[in-house]
Amino acid sequence: MKKKTLVIGASTNPARYSNMAIKKLVSKQQPVVALGLREGEVEGIDIVKEKDLFTDIDTVTLYVGPTNQPEYYEYLVALNPKRVIFNPGTENPELYRILEQNNIEYQNACTLVMLGTNQY
Repeated sequence: MKKKTLVIGASTNPARYSNMAIKKLVSKQQPVVALGLREGEVEGIDIVKEKDLFTDIDTVTLYVGPTNQPEYYEYLVALNPKRVIFNPGTENPELYRILEQNNIEYQNACTLVMLGTNQY
């Protein structure tokens, strides 16, 4: 099943997990959009800097630490995704509460592991 995914914290640096996630999502034929601090491109996916209100987002996968997440709270709620994945190091109880209040599911998981084990 296709699950349009927004990668927040996207990077062109191949050593970054967000970069690896984009590549893995593309290889699994999942539609991907990417938001990062710098514009760029990974596997044909443009990384944008502006918080565009992308449509039909099923999953948001976070690669931004808790201290930098508050600027994304309203944006995440406005996107109204089905779920948000908190990758290791991004866990944030304050954001969990906001998501719960807006009926948005969340998981503490690793996108790369989920994709690798067909649990995405």
